[in-house]
Amino acid sequence: MAESYTPPVHGTGLRATVQKFGAFLAGMVMPNIGAFIAWGLITALFIETGWLPNEELAELVNPTITYLLPILIGYTGGRTVHGQRGAVIGAVATMGIIVGSDIPMFLGAMLIGPLAAFVLKQFDRLTNDRIRPGFEMLVENFSLGILGMGMAVLGRWVIGPVVSNVTEALGEGVEWLVDNDILPIASVIIEPAKVLFLNNAINHGVLGPLGVAESVETGKSILFMLETNPGPGLGVLLAYFLFGPRLLRPTVPAAAIIHFLGGIHEIYFPYILMKPRMILAAIAGGGSGILVFLAADVGLVSTPSPGSIFAYMSVTPRGNHLGVLAGIAISAGVSFLVGSVLLGFGRLEKDQPEPDEGGASGVTADVGASSASAPVSAGADGAVSHASAQSPSTTDSTPGLPKAGPAPRPAGSEA
Repeated sequence: MAESYTPPVHGTGLRATVQKFGAFLAGMVMPNIGAFIAWGLITALFIETGWLPNEELAELVNPTITYLLPILIGYTGGRTVHGQRGAVIGAVATMGIIVGSDIPMFLGAMLIGPLAAFVLKQFDRLTNDRIRPGFEMLVENFSLGILGMGMAVLGRWVIGPVVSNVTEALGEGVEWLVDNDILPIASVIIEPAKVLFLNNAINHGVLGPLGVAESVETGKSILFMLETNPGPGLGVLLAYFLFGPRLLRPTVPAAAIIHFLGGIHEIYFPYILMKPRMILAAIAGGGSGILVFLAADVGLVSTPSPGSIFAYMSVTPRGNHLGVLAGIAISAGVSFLVGSVLLGFGRLEKDQPEPDEGGASGVTADVGASSASAPVSAGADGAVSHASAQSPSTTDSTPGLPKAGPAPRPAGSEA
């Protein structure tokens, strides 16, 4: 299931392992994005500071974020590991960590859902073909119920407190960055990790839960915009469109539309991997965008997923739209300028030959190679000059030019 939401991962190295883990986390969250959007719209519309304040409908906000969304994540994680039985036990186990915490337990659900399903899967393997006919349903239901109870207790007493402490530590780290006005430094970590296709793991695994906790208290959070900002990617693509290799330029407009309007950020990652120095443009754009968001004191009410401009506007609280748009525009502009410099304003596009233009690149390369390998002779005035790089057929067919014979053998040399 995870592979359907992120590019396929190949290899067995550390990078591939981390990517697979990020894909697994994304596979638990992405199928439930519709529920997150529903919660975000309810929050944006009906809370006290929303577009259509309604005290009765606003009562949907806390139960949805506290119970429904974590249970959906635990359910999906369990289903990924062990089908429908894994989904059920994942949901049951998730309740254990929910009741023991006062924060939305997204991280806990990502842990205990698959873990509970794995335990049940191992039990089913042990009892497979060992149950007497007629007792299958009895054993399956009671095994799921007993193991689900045990995992819920484990979540309440062990996993829940651990996740709460980890989340609190991460929150303090982010709060330290904010208090010291150095939150833009986070882009140094976020942008390179995104290019390695860890964007979903960072957003939904770390920043999302922290942002939800802050949004519940204040009605908005800047943490939702650290990874999802479409500005840096748009700037990189624009730099490629104007100053990148000519063979790539026709592909950029469609990629920019998919990225900025569709919110599929993975579309621009290969452009940076193609020229790794372009990651500096993304970092500069991301950091500048965060500076604008901080200066304007803006945030979002939930994660904009996918990270398109339309999703951004739909989860932006009233009075924050101008600051959010300014941050996106500034980040795109800075990323474009830095990317243009890194691409040499088009002067470096010859770094990659373009063989499709009548073979011009190949001819140039052949002539250069011939010139480099041509014999060197000294003229009468002592100046060193290269011999002609003309082909043998041209030399033979040109009247009045002597054919090149073998080089004279030095005196005393052996035959």
